[in-house]
Amino acid sequence: MSEEVPSILSHVSIGTEDFERATAFYDRVLASIGIRRIMEHPGAVAYGKLYPEFWVQLPFDGRRATVGNGTHVAFFVASKQEVEAFHREGLAAGGEDDGAPGPREDYGAPYYGAFLRDLDGHKIEATFWDQKLASELGMG
Repeated sequence: MSEEVPSILSHVSIGTEDFERATAFYDRVLASIGIRRIMEHPGAVAYGKLYPEFWVQLPFDGRRATVGNGTHVAFFVASKQEVEAFHREGLAAGGEDDGAPGPREDYGAPYYGAFLRDLDGHKIEATFWDQKLASELGMG
């Protein structure tokens, strides 16, 4: 019997118009939350902790990269401090604030997150779920 994979997704890919600029941004921002380059191909870099989960790449079809309306990628982190580091490094690397670090009561009391727009306009987030608080509230 094979080992259960801890995620429901294999990977997510986003396109960029400026590969070097985008990967420099993600190298800096993702390092702040313990994510590193796992794999590289011409025009594509995969980031993760154990396996390639998040790809930044030139569009495969050679057409212009665009941003999805209503689409965002959230990175799960282990603490509020990592959420704050992600946001701080993202701003320092040229990203735009799209929601400062803090609780998101609409998502539940245990939820703490921050939103950024990367250099291509993609919406990204770091999120912490306070499991201790969730248990105290009977949420899991």
